[in-house]
Amino acid sequence: MANNQNGKKNNDEVTFELREHIGVLEERNDGWKKEVNIVAWNGGAPKIDIRDWDPAHERMGRGITLFEETAEKLAETLTKRYSELPASQRVVVTGGQA
Repeated sequence: MANNQNGKKNNDEVTFELREHIGVLEERNDGWKKEVNIVAWNGGAPKIDIRDWDPAHERMGRGITLFEETAEKLAETLTKRYSELPASQRVVVTGGQA
């Protein structure tokens, strides 16, 4: 059977169940939002998921999924960085999509 560009077999469909919406990180003018959610992909265990979603949650962009323990470590790491680093030393990142 042939594979598509994502390496999946053509008859394999990616499925997901959005279990919990945690929050929106940013919103674009076209309505797409970078969100943090708990998502179960392809019937697997739910994970923390960060990615862009269209307004209807039917299409999504590339993203990252994290196990709960990894997400906790990320939160701790970012909290530490922003609590210890003086505002004058912070990198200012502006603009929309990369």
